[in-house]
Amino acid sequence: MEYPRQDRDYEPVETRIRHFEEFVLPLAERELSTQGARCMDCGIPFCHQGCPVNNLIPDWNDLVWKGEWQRASQVLHSTNNFPEFTGRICPAPCEEACTLNLEDVPVSIKTIECAIVDKAWENGWITPQPAAHKSGKSVAVVGSGPAGMACAQQLARTGHAVTLFEKNDRIGGLLRYGIPDFKMEKHHIDLRLEQMQAEGVDFKTGTHVGVDITAEQLLQQFDAVALTGGSELPRDLPVPGRDLEGVHFAMQFLPQQNRRVAGDSIPPEQAITATGKHVIVIGGGDTGSDCIGTSIRQGCASVTQLEILPRPPEKENKGLTWPLWPNKLRTSSSQAEGAVRDWSVATKCFSGENGKVEKIHCVRVAWNKDAAGVWQMSEIADSEFELPAELVLLAMGFVHPVQEGLLNDLGVAFDQRGNVLGATEGANAYHTSVDKVFAAGDMRRGQSLVVWAIREGRQCARAIDEYLMGCSELPR
Repeated sequence: MEYPRQDRDYEPVETRIRHFEEFVLPLAERELSTQGARCMDCGIPFCHQGCPVNNLIPDWNDLVWKGEWQRASQVLHSTNNFPEFTGRICPAPCEEACTLNLEDVPVSIKTIECAIVDKAWENGWITPQPAAHKSGKSVAVVGSGPAGMACAQQLARTGHAVTLFEKNDRIGGLLRYGIPDFKMEKHHIDLRLEQMQAEGVDFKTGTHVGVDITAEQLLQQFDAVALTGGSELPRDLPVPGRDLEGVHFAMQFLPQQNRRVAGDSIPPEQAITATGKHVIVIGGGDTGSDCIGTSIRQGCASVTQLEILPRPPEKENKGLTWPLWPNKLRTSSSQAEGAVRDWSVATKCFSGENGKVEKIHCVRVAWNKDAAGVWQMSEIADSEFELPAELVLLAMGFVHPVQEGLLNDLGVAFDQRGNVLGATEGANAYHTSVDKVFAAGDMRRGQSLVVWAIREGRQCARAIDEYLMGCSELPR
C-alpha cells in the first residue's frame, strides 16, 4: 500500500539477441527490501496455494525487508531444493495467487526468490548437508532432471546410498538440454551437482537404463527405484510433407545450441540451425518461445509462431479466476524480440523442392461448443494461406514418457494418458504397480513445470524413505 510494484528489467533487445547469456537485470538490495515490504503477510496466504512446493513466501519476504538474507535463504531452502532454477524459469503461479494481484500489482515474489538464492551462493551460505548416519539402503534414481535431482538430494540427506542415472553426458535433463542458456545458464546446475556429490550422491552419466543396465539388474542391485525420466515422446504432426528435410521436433533443435554454448561441436551433417532461414514454430507454449529466442540469436531471416487454439483474452476476469492460473495473453521475452504470432491456425501440409521444406500451407479454424458443451474445431472456408518455411520446429508438447525399453521391461502400469500410474496421496504415494518402484515428475504427471517436478521429487523421496525405513522425517 505504501510502495509501488517494481520488478527486474531486461537488457535491450538489440543487445541481448547477440549472445546466449542471461539478460535479466537484478534489482538493487534496497529495492528488493522495499519489494519485500509490499507483502501484506495475509491471514490466508494464497501464494502458498499457488506455489506447488508451498514456499513460505510471506516469511522470507519479511526477512528480506528486514535485511536478514541468510535466514531468508534457510527458510526458502526448507521447501525448495533449487530456488535458483525456479527463480529463473518458473512462470510464478505464486504471483497470480498473490492477494495484491486482484489489483494487478502482485508482490515481485519470483524476483525476491532469485535474489535470495543468488546472494546465498555469493556469500557461501549454501553448503553440503551430508547425512549424520547411513541407513544401509540403496536407491536408484533414473533421470537427472529437477525431479530426479530433488529426489536424490533428499534421499542422500537422510542417509541412503543414492545412484542417479542419466543417459546424456551431463546432469540436468531438460534444464541442461531443453532450457536455453539465455534463460538459465548451466553453471547453476553444476553448483548443485558439486553440492550433491559432497552429500554422497553417485552420478552415472552416459548410462541409459534399460539399455546399458537392464530393468532386472536395477531391481536386483537396489532396494528401491525412482523413475524420474520425464515425458519425452513429442507430439507429432502427421501431415503431407512431414518427412521433408527441415521439419524437426523442437527437442532436436534446442539441445544442439546448448551443446554449442557448452563448447561441444555438432557434426555439420547433423546440425540444425536457423541462420538466414524463414522459421516457423508450431506450438504456442514455452518450448515454442525457446525456439523463437534461439532462432533469433542464430540470425534467422524471420520467425513466425503458429498456435491452433484461439488468441487468449488480453486480461482475465479476476472475479472468476483468482487465485488460480488464468488463461490470458502472455508475451515472453523471446516473443518480444521480433516474432510474428498467429492464432487459430491449423497446418494442412508442407511443400518444397529437392526434398527440402520451402512452404507451410495453413488454414484458419474456428472453435465452437457442440450440444454437449465440448469445444470443437472446424476449418473456415476459403481461409487457406501459405508462408515461407525453410525450418519448421514442432513444439506442440509431449504425449507421455517413452514406454519402450525400461518402462515396459519393468512392467509398470500406465494411466489413460500413457503416464506411469501412481497416486500422490495415501500409503502407496508415488508407488507404481511394481514393488519397490516409484515414479515422480513429468513421467508420472505428464509434462509440467520445473516447480512441480521439484515438488514431486521431494514427495517421492519421502515415500521411498517411508517404504525403506517404516517412517520418515523428510518434509513433503
